Amino acid sequence: MSIVKFSGVGKHFERDNSDLHFAAKDLSLQIEKGELIAVVGKTGCGKSTMFNLLIGLIEPTVGTVEVLGKDPFKEFHALSGKLSVVFQNDRLLPWRTALENVAYGLELRKMPKKERLAIGLDWLKRLGLDMHAHQWPHALSGGMRQRVSIARAFATDPEILLCDEPFSALDELTGAKLRQEFRRLVKETHKTGVFVTHSIREAIEIGDRIMVFRAPGHVADEFNVKEALQELGEEGLKQKILHEMGNDGSPRELGAAEELYK
Repeated sequence: MSIVKFSGVGKHFERDNSDLHFAAKDLSLQIEKGELIAVVGKTGCGKSTMFNLLIGLIEPTVGTVEVLGKDPFKEFHALSGKLSVVFQNDRLLPWRTALENVAYGLELRKMPKKERLAIGLDWLKRLGLDMHAHQWPHALSGGMRQRVSIARAFATDPEILLCDEPFSALDELTGAKLRQEFRRLVKETHKTGVFVTHSIREAIEIGDRIMVFRAPGHVADEFNVKEALQELGEEGLKQKILHEMGNDGSPRELGAAEELYK
């Protein structure tokens, strides 16, 4: 069952000189319920445009976007509470404790205080932060703050979780651990996830399926991670993704790209 569907989507913006900039062109994709999709591509390939179309911040110029059977731009409020976003920065409210931050989305939905704090504490426990529930964001490490933001996203019990490079600012060890925990929680709670990243390694570790974007925003290719790893191995899959991202395959460019997208 497809719960996200882009059909022939195009998005262009008019520049000061009246030229048109195509951020997406003939973008078609489907995401099934329970899938964890990793979206990877070069800077400027249209990943962020796809993300903004999906959450209803912008409207397609042509084509259609459907999320849970609704137009996310025209029916924005109908999807309230059904999508949660984890951003690159934790975006915690500094005047709220970790627990109060996790419970904030439930507060906006008018859930009674005792109930929302109980749910918030449960999610902090799942992410190993219950002992820090009453600390302020400034007293937490970067990794801990991002755990709080993940707990906040799950606490509202959304159908779809959207992540915009949420671990890119963290050190590799912390990022790797959070990737594992995020994937585990998505699977345990039977959610659908869309994870945007510039890291090929991260895409392979996170995704059930990888969509490779190329400018102007469209899916150049996609890979079932389990099948691709069996057929190509990890290194072979990385090289294939690099090629589909638009690298010319020369040793020099591949070496630079591997360092950039590792």
